[in-house]
Amino acid sequence: MRTAARERHISVPRGVRVLPCVPGALDAERTAVASAPVRGVLFDLDGTLLDLDLHAFLRRYFGALQEVLAELAGPDGARRAMDAVLDATEAMAVPHDGLTNRSVFERRFDEMTGLDIAAAAPLLDTFYEDIFPGLRGECGPAPGGREAMQAALGLGLRVAVATNPIFPRRAIEHRMRWAGIGDLAPHVVTSYETSTACKPHGAYFREVAAALGVAPHECVMVGDDAILDMAAADVGMRTFYVGSGTAEADYAGNLDAFADLLPRLVGD
Repeated sequence: MRTAARERHISVPRGVRVLPCVPGALDAERTAVASAPVRGVLFDLDGTLLDLDLHAFLRRYFGALQEVLAELAGPDGARRAMDAVLDATEAMAVPHDGLTNRSVFERRFDEMTGLDIAAAAPLLDTFYEDIFPGLRGECGPAPGGREAMQAALGLGLRVAVATNPIFPRRAIEHRMRWAGIGDLAPHVVTSYETSTACKPHGAYFREVAAALGVAPHECVMVGDDAILDMAAADVGMRTFYVGSGTAEADYAGNLDAFADLLPRLVGD
């Protein structure tokens, strides 16, 4: 369910598109909730704050990771270990109440391989510290990303880097540096060590809002994925779409346009 700016009686700056509502999606209660001032901003990372070719990056990532897995499982077991990584990653995307994504990943990996991945922590730590930074390739800051986050922080809002938490915190910190925001201080960064859900499930967005100390309806989710990110609307968050395709969202535009819009959302 989405709302429209006209229902909130705000004007929008140049460059922001207010997307049409789905007929019947609004009622008086929903409109009242949507009128609450924004207190929290969730920024997606990959494809939003970080400009990257995701498929090319994942090829580099999994190629490098397979070499590490060969050290863990031996040359003959590397392929099976890689299959286990992919399967365990999918397992994190399935609802698993009360368990961290990391614990789900490790349990599934161990079940498939008979290995204890937790015992390989030093090997993986070295991978993420020394090898992962070299996988940057063409990745770089998305235009307007740093400025948009600075605008949110400057307004005193609670800010989250709401990347899908299937990576360790160290890998996310590297990508934040690639995005040019490594020196900024968001209040929450979602990672597989602490998150207990993934996008697009409502539990993920509720968990981030709770970590920020605000209600979901006081948040706006900014992202480029029409499915994973815009699903935040299902828990009452407003949505701003920065992708190149089409999406069901409250607003659409680039990150500069979002930064221009934000003071008006705060002043609702």
